Amino acid sequence: MTGVIPSQTLRKMIDDGQIGADPAIPADQVQPASLDLRLGTTAYRVRASFLAGEGASVAERLSRFEMHRVDLSAGAVLEKGCVYVVPLMEHLDLPSGIHAVANAKSSTGRLDILTRLITDGGVEFDRIQPGYSGPLYAEICPLSFSVLVRPGMRLNQIRFREGHATLPDCDLRALHTATPLVDGPAVIDAGLGFSVDLAPRAGTLVGYRAKPHTGVIDLNLIDHYRPADFWEELHSSDGRIILDPGAFYILVSREAVHIPPAYAAEMAPYLAMVGEFRVHYAGFFDPGFGHDGAGGRGSRGVLEVRCHETPFVLEHGQVVGRLVYEHMVTVPDQLYGAGIASNYQGQGLKLSKHFAAP
Repeated sequence: MTGVIPSQTLRKMIDDGQIGADPAIPADQVQPASLDLRLGTTAYRVRASFLAGEGASVAERLSRFEMHRVDLSAGAVLEKGCVYVVPLMEHLDLPSGIHAVANAKSSTGRLDILTRLITDGGVEFDRIQPGYSGPLYAEICPLSFSVLVRPGMRLNQIRFREGHATLPDCDLRALHTATPLVDGPAVIDAGLGFSVDLAPRAGTLVGYRAKPHTGVIDLNLIDHYRPADFWEELHSSDGRIILDPGAFYILVSREAVHIPPAYAAEMAPYLAMVGEFRVHYAGFFDPGFGHDGAGGRGSRGVLEVRCHETPFVLEHGQVVGRLVYEHMVTVPDQLYGAGIASNYQGQGLKLSKHFAAP
C-alpha cells in the first residue's frame, strides 16, 4: 500500500530499529502521522546555512563551518539571527521503500524559528531519500526572538511515506463532495486553496506583528508570556493590511479546515508571483485536525507570513497558500485532538502556546 505511515506503524518501525534514538523514544513523541524529533546536547554555531551534499557528511561540513559549540545541557540561548546545527537524538535506518519529509512543529513556526532537517549526503532541506541510514540534524535560525532551549526539546517533526501519497485534484474534489474539507466554496488547484481573514465577524483584530527588540523566550514555559511584550496587534477596518519588508506576521485563514481521519495534509507555499511574501513555516496537518469526532467542526489554519523585498497590500479573501492532501496507509490509532496533547484544535487567530491569552 502507498500513503503516509500512521502512528501504529511508526511504533513498529521503532521496535524494528528502523527509527532509533538515544535515549529511547517515549510514547508521546509519536503523533498521528509523524514523529517528533528531539534536540541533542550540543548546538554548533555555524557561519552559514549549508547542506551536506552528495557523498559528504554533516560532520565534515561542521568541521569547515563551525564557529563555536554551545552546551545545551543546562539550557542555553540561541541568539536571534544566528545559525545553529544541533545533532538530534533520533537516527534512521530506513528500508528502500520508505522516504520521509520533515517540517517545523506548529509552535516553532509561530515563533519564527526557521528549523530544517539536514542529513548526511542530503541535497535538499527536510527531504530524506528512501533507504537512508544515518544521523539527523536540525538547522535552527531564530528569526524574530532569541530562544532558550534544552536537550529533548521538540522543534521539528518527521513524516514517513510509502510511495506516492498525494491526492490529485479530481480525487480531492470528490473527497470534498463526500466530506467537506472547508466551510465554504473549495478552491482546488494543485491542492486546496486557502485565503486570509482580514474582516473578522467581531472586532477589528486581524493578526500580530513581531516586535523587533524583545527578551528571550524560554520554550519550556507555557501560557507564560504577555503577548504585548513580543507582539504588536494588527487591526483592520477595511479588510486590508500592508506587509512591511522583513517583518513577521501571525494571521489566520478565512476557511475552517477539516482533515478526515484517513488523510493527512501539508501546507505548501503559494506561487511567488502572487506577491512578495511567504506563507509556510510549519506545514503538517494531522489526521483529525478540525474533524467532528475530534471535538471540532473545522479549525482555522494559522498563517506564518514573512514579507520580502517590497511592501505588499494583503486583502481579505486573497488566496495565500494551499493544502496538499495525502492518503494515509491506514487510519491512525490516534487522531489529532482526540486524547493526545493537541494545542491548536478548534483554533482561531492564536499565538504559540508560550503566550498567555490576551
